[in-house]
Amino acid sequence: MTRRRGAPEAMIRFVRGPDGALAPDIAARLPGRGVWVTGRAELVAQAARKHLFARSLKTRVDAEPRLAEDVDRLLEADCLRMLSLANKAGAVMAGFGKVADALARGAVGALVEARDGGEDGRRKLAQAARRADSAAPVIGLFSSLQLDLALGRTNVIHAALAEGGPATAFVARCRRLAAYRAVSIDGAAAPGEDIEASPNGCAKEG
Repeated sequence: MTRRRGAPEAMIRFVRGPDGALAPDIAARLPGRGVWVTGRAELVAQAARKHLFARSLKTRVDAEPRLAEDVDRLLEADCLRMLSLANKAGAVMAGFGKVADALARGAVGALVEARDGGEDGRRKLAQAARRADSAAPVIGLFSSLQLDLALGRTNVIHAALAEGGPATAFVARCRRLAAYRAVSIDGAAAPGEDIEASPNGCAKEG
């Protein structure tokens, strides 16, 4: 194993519980000694498969076979929770017209497009963003149903977050999820990358 560290936002922390079970610590707040793994699904799966957690902690660790999928679910939930909080803070606009108006005003910190939405609406809003010279990232990681649940509305296809702290926090979480899935933040597949779990995939805490 290695003690090489990466930026915390690029890694996932795991903690061994009293019963020996390994728990993902997405917020990096759980007590106990942890192991940090580069935040990519294939590396988490590889670390579990090759028993690298137990090797690093030098004790028995029970890593579930679906550990990588569990981490994906937790990262996704973290993003949607932040979107919900931003909505409660009044920082989210939903609907094609409202998003287009916000772009025209230059008041958008992030655009959100349902991954199962139509291409026509996405294309038109992309054109509106170019006309407004907007550099707001476009996030396409979530389905319309997930956006409905996060925002407490129905049939959400297009949404936008106003510039400010909530948008910044949401985008940071989405970038983490996209990196974990090896896709771009708009949901498109990223170029393939050959990554090994060793030497730089996993590091224990000192």
